[in-house]
This record gives sequence, structure tokens and C-alpha cells, in this order.
Amino acid sequence: MDWSSLTSTVEFLVFALVVGVIAKVLMPGKDPGQLIGTTVIGIGGGLIGGCLGGQVGLTGDSDIAAFVFAIIGAFLLLMLYHWLAA
Repeated sequence: MDWSSLTSTVEFLVFALVVGVIAKVLMPGKDPGQLIGTTVIGIGGGLIGGCLGGQVGLTGDSDIAAFVFAIIGAFLLLMLYHWLAA
């Protein structure tokens, strides 16, 4: 593994963590997920949001649009998690 791929992986995990935290802040109620759960939700949300944004054609090269779609995806994933856990 070279340095650039390690840096990209760390950047992606930090991005996923931030997205997951923002989704948790937007979601009302108690959430049993800890740091790992937040990161997993952020990763899943980033993937879901990226796919949705790509299908709509809005993410492209825009970092802001990708960030917004990742948050929307993480929020939807967190809603699903709350629904299934209830």
C-alpha cells in the first residue's frame, strides 16, 4: 500500500465520520450507535448518496453536492436503522 492510497482511505473515513455525525445531529431521538456505528452509517450514506447523486447527475465533480448527497444518504440510512431497531 502506498502513501497516497493510505491518505485517501484516511480522508474517506474522516469524511464518513463527519457525514455520520451530521446525520446523527439531524436525527431526533436517542441513537445507540457509537463512533464505529456513526462511521459505518456515514460510509453507507456516502455510498448511497453518491449513487443517488450520480444517477440524478448532480454530483459530478462538485464536492459540495457530493457532501450534501452523502448527508442525505446517511440520514436516510439512520432513519432506516431507527425504524428497524424500534
